Amino acid sequence: MSKETDVIVDNNLSPDDIYGELYKEVQLKHIFADTKTFVDCVPKICSKDILKFYNEKKDLSNFDLSKFIHEYFNLPNSVGKNFSSDLTMSTVDHINCLWDILTRPADTPALESSRIALPYPYIVPGGRFGEIFYWDSYFTILGLSTLPNKLNLIENMIDNFAYLIDKYSFIPNGNRTYFLSRSQPPFFACMIDLLANLNSNPSNIRQKYLSHLYKEYLFWMKGKDKLSQNQIFNQHVVRINDDIILNRYYDPLTKPRPESFPKEENECKRAKEIFGITAEIFYFHNRAACESGWDFSSRWFKDKKSKESNHCGEIVPIDLNCLIYFLEYILSITYKEINNTELSQLFEQLANSRKQTIQTLFWSNEENFFFDYDPINQCQKQILSLAACYPLFFNIATKQQAHHVYQRLEKDFLKNGGLITTLENTDQQWDSPIGWAPLQWIAFKALQNYGYQQLANQIRSRWLNLNDQIYKQTGKMTEKYNVVDQTEGGGGNYPLQDGFGWTNGVYLRLLQG
Repeated sequence: MSKETDVIVDNNLSPDDIYGELYKEVQLKHIFADTKTFVDCVPKICSKDILKFYNEKKDLSNFDLSKFIHEYFNLPNSVGKNFSSDLTMSTVDHINCLWDILTRPADTPALESSRIALPYPYIVPGGRFGEIFYWDSYFTILGLSTLPNKLNLIENMIDNFAYLIDKYSFIPNGNRTYFLSRSQPPFFACMIDLLANLNSNPSNIRQKYLSHLYKEYLFWMKGKDKLSQNQIFNQHVVRINDDIILNRYYDPLTKPRPESFPKEENECKRAKEIFGITAEIFYFHNRAACESGWDFSSRWFKDKKSKESNHCGEIVPIDLNCLIYFLEYILSITYKEINNTELSQLFEQLANSRKQTIQTLFWSNEENFFFDYDPINQCQKQILSLAACYPLFFNIATKQQAHHVYQRLEKDFLKNGGLITTLENTDQQWDSPIGWAPLQWIAFKALQNYGYQQLANQIRSRWLNLNDQIYKQTGKMTEKYNVVDQTEGGGGNYPLQDGFGWTNGVYLRLLQG
């Protein structure tokens, strides 16, 4: 690899840091309808020269900022923009036509692009999302696992994540430089488990990625050894007491996300006006919620309804800790396979301890349901959500707990189009009346694990029927759905996206039952 390429690959600056005043002007003047567009643009020449020309021209009376940007930057293409659906096709055939549209070849490094070049082909979600996303990819891979000719693509996607772990010591939210301050729900161990189960020798797969699994664990547990007795939080770790250390979502940066400026700046001002929240605290919790994948949801709100009251960074999420449990479990069995008894026993002990904590700390005997935990106030967050399915998905819940969750899902969450995300009706996309493909799968498998096949099948059939219905109406598989009105989903910070990686993946996997 040439020296020049090395420089390009190692350029991890975010566009807001590179372009400064120019970046702010583009976003504040709304040169693009979507604030993600500019941060995904690729400069035609080096940024130093672009900024030089900008400073020379910006004060001229005839200066046109839009023309300037179009002259010196290549704009990103919306993934699948030119794809035309054939409504005579079945949903399955439509999805299988989309895989090639959503697949990117191995990246060629581009000078000062926000895209982090990946060495192998990968699938992107679609629409405005032209990069790989961490937790999305597990559910995309689920669908690929049903297709005999896609095993190599599954391996490529996992190898890209292994590459990111080797390069950054963790898996970023996605392969963009502006994502390098945070991760997403850690599904890497689930990906390895899925690939292992597709292989004739599962232990070989686990051992191949053992070092990456261990590095992923170190990332989520970093700071554990520096937690003092009177300290609750340090990076991703949370001290509950002398014996219990759990995890939270965390991003160290306390500024607007480059892809969401200036919208987040305006939200920050409202948070200060309504709740007296400082900018530093607002952005801290905002970014933590983005790492959770549930951006945004009443799960994280102090008042259950206002995004401005978000305090995600102070919450210990049930789903995250189930995912870390599974990572500890996979590490334990893999170290056992290579006869490292010491580390195998260590991770077995850690997994068992976390399992017992999940069964107790997150469980409400009054509500008979799993909840997130608030370590500052030492109480559970009283928001009922599908995150409660994770202890069943990973076989952590007791049989009695699983029975209560099953009853609540059937009584309160099941709607005509599938499961609602929470029972709170807000304008946020991770609340009622919205349903999401990944959570339908988590709930389906969770119920299957404990023998509740009838309800699992109901969820499956209602969700698949809704997907079919919207596809026949629009020619699209969308990011999310309104499972109450059985329409395309709404809410969120951007228009509804279609494509769509994880929806396609879960559809194909649910068809198999």
